[in-house]
Amino acid sequence: MNLMQEFTKGIIKENPLFRLMLGTCPALAITTSVENGLGMGAAFTGVLLASNIVISLMRSIIPASVRIPAYVVIIASFVTMTDQLMHAFTPGVYKSLGIFIPLIVVNCIILGRAEAFASRNSVVPSIVDALGMGLGFTIALVMVCTFREVLGSGTFLGIQLLPEGIPAILMILPPGGFITLGCLLGFLNKMQKKYAL
Repeated sequence: MNLMQEFTKGIIKENPLFRLMLGTCPALAITTSVENGLGMGAAFTGVLLASNIVISLMRSIIPASVRIPAYVVIIASFVTMTDQLMHAFTPGVYKSLGIFIPLIVVNCIILGRAEAFASRNSVVPSIVDALGMGLGFTIALVMVCTFREVLGSGTFLGIQLLPEGIPAILMILPPGGFITLGCLLGFLNKMQKKYAL
């Protein structure tokens, strides 16, 4: 198994948001600022990493008949810890992400990686897979956030870039999420065909 390929597949070929179209609900809901995207990306990556490690270590002792409920309990435990840590140390990001932190429990990317990868591989490849998928999801979120924040608010990480009145408020509203994601997907599909990514 080539660990570098396992790592990069989550960033490019199997990017959760841009290629697999998973996790679109939080991606469209919380991507109004880059700070939100970084916060959600960090929370997601932490939960995925911890879950992959535990599931990989326990894969031989979890009975096949209860594997999905067992994965959900493991993931929910790490989501609860992440939720509490964010509440304590990053209250601003915690407040802006709201219900989407607890909803990481049912994020199909995490459950899918548990079922498709961590339950079938040893710890090191599972760690590499989690880091690649987490980084890929975070990059995708930050790309969507950047366009929405700059065009919708005229800021980047809270720093004013555009004069007042120029930003298109539509971009920080729900339709702006769909427009941004659609444009980015179109651009990435064109690049994939052109450069065979």
